[in-house]
Amino acid sequence: MGMLTGFAPFIAFFVAMRMASPLAGLGAACAVSLFMCLRMRRRGESLKVLEVGSLALFAVLLLYTVVAAPQWTVATVRLAVDGGLLAIVVISLAIGRPFTLQYARERVPREYWNAPRFLAVNRHITLAWAAALAVMVAADAAAEYVSAIPLWVDIAATAAAFAGAVIFTVRYPAAVRRAAASGALRQPQA
Repeated sequence: MGMLTGFAPFIAFFVAMRMASPLAGLGAACAVSLFMCLRMRRRGESLKVLEVGSLALFAVLLLYTVVAAPQWTVATVRLAVDGGLLAIVVISLAIGRPFTLQYARERVPREYWNAPRFLAVNRHITLAWAAALAVMVAADAAAEYVSAIPLWVDIAATAAAFAGAVIFTVRYPAAVRRAAASGALRQPQA
């Protein structure tokens, strides 16, 4: 399953939240997360940090919403979700296991898994996602707490940050491969 597929619960959240309510969005995202984790288990695939983290995030937020009945605005529920996703990504970096590694290892031969360049590419891609999510969290917070900023600015910033992270994820590995093939990344001889 590709890394971008791992974001399916967040897409389900956004669509259901906008069409119905924050509770519907959290419920849809939790259901999609659970389905993805069960499907991966049934297929014998390794569970990924992003999928397990998403399931935990949406289950906790759904439970909190049902029990505490907060008055979510679009911006506050998005702030909680985007902040949770940012935490998942930052923790994966902090423990030295960028969340992208699990996906990359499904597509790259085992002999490259511990190569410094492979690990660096995954750190950079994960950092790009962390930066995009930090933009999303800042936009959500601004939309909620700065009355002069309309919600559409939050949505536009989120779309631009997400698109930027996707484009970087797709293009960066190919650029590194091209540079390595041309010898630009060779280490100088001692």
